[in-house]
Amino acid sequence: MKGIAIGLSNNSKEILKRLKKTEFVKDIYIAGPSKEDEKENELIKVQKPRKVLLKKWPEIDLIIFIGSIAASIRIINPFLTSKDQDPGVIVIDNKCSKIVPLIGLHQSNTQNIAFQIANLFGGEIIETNNSNDLSFLNLDAFGNQWGWERSGNIKDWSKLVIKQAKNEEIFCKQLSGNRLWKTSESGEIITQINKKNTEKKDSTFHVSIFKNHETTWHPPVLWVGIGCERNTSKELITNSLNNFLESGNLSPQSIAGFATIDIKKDEKGILELAKEKNLPIKFFNKEDLSSIIVPNPSNVVQNEIGTPSVAEASCLLAAGEESKLLEEKRIFKNHSGAVTIALAESKNQYNPTHGEIHIIGSGPGDISFLTNNARKALSRCTVWIGYKMYLDLIKPLKRNDQVLIESKLTEEKDRCSKAIQLAEEGIKVALISSGESGFYGMAGLLLELLQKIKKEYRPYFEIHPGISSLQLAAAISGAPLMNDFCSVSLSDKLTPWSLIKKRIEGALVGDFVITLFNPQSIERNWQLKSVIDICLQSRHGDTPVLIARQVGRENQTKKFFTLNTIPFKEIDMLSIIIIGNSQTTLDDEIFLTPRGYLQN
Repeated sequence: MKGIAIGLSNNSKEILKRLKKTEFVKDIYIAGPSKEDEKENELIKVQKPRKVLLKKWPEIDLIIFIGSIAASIRIINPFLTSKDQDPGVIVIDNKCSKIVPLIGLHQSNTQNIAFQIANLFGGEIIETNNSNDLSFLNLDAFGNQWGWERSGNIKDWSKLVIKQAKNEEIFCKQLSGNRLWKTSESGEIITQINKKNTEKKDSTFHVSIFKNHETTWHPPVLWVGIGCERNTSKELITNSLNNFLESGNLSPQSIAGFATIDIKKDEKGILELAKEKNLPIKFFNKEDLSSIIVPNPSNVVQNEIGTPSVAEASCLLAAGEESKLLEEKRIFKNHSGAVTIALAESKNQYNPTHGEIHIIGSGPGDISFLTNNARKALSRCTVWIGYKMYLDLIKPLKRNDQVLIESKLTEEKDRCSKAIQLAEEGIKVALISSGESGFYGMAGLLLELLQKIKKEYRPYFEIHPGISSLQLAAAISGAPLMNDFCSVSLSDKLTPWSLIKKRIEGALVGDFVITLFNPQSIERNWQLKSVIDICLQSRHGDTPVLIARQVGRENQTKKFFTLNTIPFKEIDMLSIIIIGNSQTTLDDEIFLTPRGYLQN
C-alpha cells in the first residue's frame, strides 16, 4: 500500500503519528510552508498539500486528510481524472471521531480501509454510497476480496452499478473460482445464471478464466506447464504463452503459477518470466512427473531426462486433485530456442501472496471486550471461521459482504486447515478464538500447520491478542494476579495427567497464584478434587479461592471460597478457578495478592 496522510492543521500531529504506524500510510505531512528547521521534520514533513500532491498523486494508492472535508475537496479537485485511476481519499476529523471515505470506495479499496481505521481508532465511519445503504454487493470491487482480478471497461462496470442502484436484477455467470461469496447477504441478492435462465448481456458479470466478456472477474486457477530447451529466451517463452492463451480465449489474469521439472530451477527465461509476473513456480522431480498419465507422452523427452512429459505432467501436478488438462501441449520454436506449453485448470484458486490469516482473540464474552486491533482485523477479513457460539458473540460487527463459516467445538484442526486453504486461495481470513488465542486457543495449532508449508508459499499471518477470561476473572474479583502466577489446564485430553500433576506441584513449590482452566466436566470429575488435595498438602485450608463462571457473559458469577470449602458440584467447564498463594488475602470481597509496594 502506497499511502500518505496530510494534516491540515497542527492539531492533527498525534493522529498522523498513529496513522504512520499502520500499513496504510508511508509518509505523513503537515500543511504549511516548508521548514528546514522543523523539529519533527524527519517524521512529519511540513509542506503545502498542493506541492505534495503534484509529486505524489501519480504514484500513490491512498490519501488521508486530517481536517475539513471542504478543504480536502478543494485540494484534490484539480488532480481528479477518473475513478479507475485516482487514488482513494479518506477524510478524518481532528478528534478521529468521524471517518469519511470520499473517493475510490470501490477501485482503491477505500471503503474497507476506512472500516479498518474506524475500528482501530474507535471512530464512526460515515458513508453515503448506495452499496452500503442498500447492502448491495460492490460489483466492481468485491472480487478483490476473493483473490480475483478484474477485466472489462470501467464504463461497462459502471453501467452494472447504475442498474443495481436502480434495483434492477443483476446476474452472475460463474464458471470457476471460490463460490463462498454467494452465501453472504450481499451475494444472495445476485441472480445466478444456470441452464434454466438465459444470460442478459447488459446486466451480467462473469467469474471465469475466459476473456470474451465485457465484465469479468478472473480467479487464479490456471497452471502453466513449461518445458524448454536450455537457455531458451524469456521473450520466446512470453510470446509463446501469450499466443497459447489467446488461441483458447483465456485470460492471463487467471494464471495461478508455473510448473516444470526440477532441473529447470536455474532456467533463466522461466525464472525471469515468473518474477516479471510475480507468480510462483512449482518444481517436480522426474519420478513424480512419470507417475502422471498424459495424452501426449514423448519418447524423446523420456530418453533425455527420464520422464515422458514435462509440460502436461507438471501443470497437472501443480493443479492438484480433481484438476483437468485444459489445453494439451504445444511446441513453439525460433532461433532463440524451443518451448513446450500446456495448461491445467485447478479446482481451487491459488494466490497465497494475496491471502492472509488473522488469528483473533475475541475476548471472554461480551463484544465490549474485543480490542480495537481485533476489530480492525475483522473488518479487513472477508471470511470469519470459528466455533458457532464465539461467532455469535461478534456477529453484530459483520458486514453484509462478509461470510461466516461455523464449526463445532471439537473441530479445531478442521477450522485451521480451512483457514489455510482459503488464505492460499488469496482470501483474507479471520480465525476466531474466545479469550486470547494464544492461551489454549487456535494460534498454536495454526502455526504448527503453517510450519509444514514452505516459507515462500506460506500466506501472511498475524496474531491479534485478546483479553483472556483469566484476566477478566481477576479484574472482577480484585487483583489476585499482582505477583507471579501461572495457569494450568486440567484437561488431560492433550496433556498427560502425570505432567499436569507435576506442574501443579511445581507451582506450589514456587508459591505461585494458580489459575485453573477446564477444571471439571461430566467425563472428568476427579481431577479437580485431586488438585485441591495436592494444594492442601502445602497451603492452608483457609487460602482464598475464586470461582468465576461465564465471565464476560450475561450469566457471569463470582463466588469466594477457601481450599477447604470449594463446592465441587457447582464447577464445570465454564468456570475459572484462581487459588491464592501464601500472601493472598480476601477482605471485604477484595481478592488481593500484594506486590509489596507498601513494605518499601
